[in-house]
Amino acid sequence: MPNVPTPHNGAKDGEIAKTVLMPGDPLRAKYIAEKYLKNAVCFNTVRNMLGFTGTYQGRPVSVMGGGMGMPSVGIYTYELFNFYGVDNIIRVGSAGGIADGVHVKDVVAAVGACTDSNYAAQYRLPGTFAPTADYGLLSRAVENAKKLGISAKVGNVLSSDAFYSDQEDALKLWRKMGVLAVEMEAAALYMNAARAGKHALCLLTISDCPFTGESLSAAERETGFTKMMELALSLA
Repeated sequence: MPNVPTPHNGAKDGEIAKTVLMPGDPLRAKYIAEKYLKNAVCFNTVRNMLGFTGTYQGRPVSVMGGGMGMPSVGIYTYELFNFYGVDNIIRVGSAGGIADGVHVKDVVAAVGACTDSNYAAQYRLPGTFAPTADYGLLSRAVENAKKLGISAKVGNVLSSDAFYSDQEDALKLWRKMGVLAVEMEAAALYMNAARAGKHALCLLTISDCPFTGESLSAAERETGFTKMMELALSLA
């Protein structure tokens, strides 16, 4: 492939699988590789955004961190789709649960990603683009969740540019619209996939609930999301 390695990814052509699992935290990528992949080889250490390729149940799979926020995940997923020939990216991230009935450790599959970001402005569209998951990946995730005994909640999430928002009522307004959870990357992932003609899905584990005060520790966020990881790996 042209343009590889890149300033952000040290992998050479052929070192990344067609399906990539992408947590935000590179240490979670390392954990997934060590726990689930056979013969995992590290293909990237640039900026400590660790990436690994191995096999899962005989199938090639890569896992790579994507960082925090849409600018970061936008760079890594763009390069994976357009420079490295990746076909599928499955985000395996954390989110804050905002809907009633959503609690810590719940798994959420994002049908769509509402956003307060201006990321779509680059496409100069004559309207508003609705970032959505690949239906094939989403439908398989729902079916596989049932087989694995995972109760996955399916619905809209919010991809926000602001972790610390100055608008105190923002999440309450999104909750009124049925949004299940808030995170910071899915919308950019879905837009990059749409533009490249590729496939993407965002799976999330609820790490905290702003309205109830429920919260997991940093260590639990790094290594405790095994249900989501196993569901994502079942799609590879």
